Amino acid sequence: MNPTLTDIIRDGLWHNNPGLVQLLGLCPLLAISGTMVNAIGLGIATTLTLLLSNVLVSLIRDHARPEIRIPVYVLIIASIVTAIELAMNAWFHGLYLILGIFIPLIVTNCAIIGRAEAFASRNSVPRAALDGLMMGLGFTGVLIALGALREVLGQGTLMANAHLLFGDWGHGMTLQLYPSEHGFLLALLPPGAFMAMGLLIAAKNWIDSQFEAEPSPTGDETATATEASPDNA
Repeated sequence: MNPTLTDIIRDGLWHNNPGLVQLLGLCPLLAISGTMVNAIGLGIATTLTLLLSNVLVSLIRDHARPEIRIPVYVLIIASIVTAIELAMNAWFHGLYLILGIFIPLIVTNCAIIGRAEAFASRNSVPRAALDGLMMGLGFTGVLIALGALREVLGQGTLMANAHLLFGDWGHGMTLQLYPSEHGFLLALLPPGAFMAMGLLIAAKNWIDSQFEAEPSPTGDETATATEASPDNA
């Protein structure tokens, strides 16, 4: 049974989130999320790759022979990432230098090849595009949350170096929440990235458990309410 459009949206953003549930693409997720701006930049690149690769894979799904489909998918993804890398180098050179090797490494992100094989190759173009967009936004959301948490704890700022992504007017977007010398250095180091990621996963699991624990009307409660209604008096 094919998932509905609502299911696709919920899976990408929450129930099957690549970062919090599937735990895919953790290498760039943890390495680049030192600041919120870095997270936004990598998130946009990953979302574009997911969206475009899903669309192209869905378009050729009836023409790619089964024995060569994975190499074809990788070739498509690599071509898209190369185009994004060149565009970022031309228009966002400062951010491109910071993200470095993690832009071309998007090619090896298991979340992207996984969606191409598990979903895009079996669904129509609109559904594949929606799946790629939602998975990308879900991944970007985790990146931004992780980057914001680490940046605030580590250096007391939010949106530092925003000019690398938004140009000159980004200079006024930086928020200094408290003096940087009072920051928690561990948050900016690799161990801090793992700890912050663990906190986000724990928060998601807690939220899910709260929704699951909400009481639903039971048969006894329904019967009591029926007996107490005026029509049965």
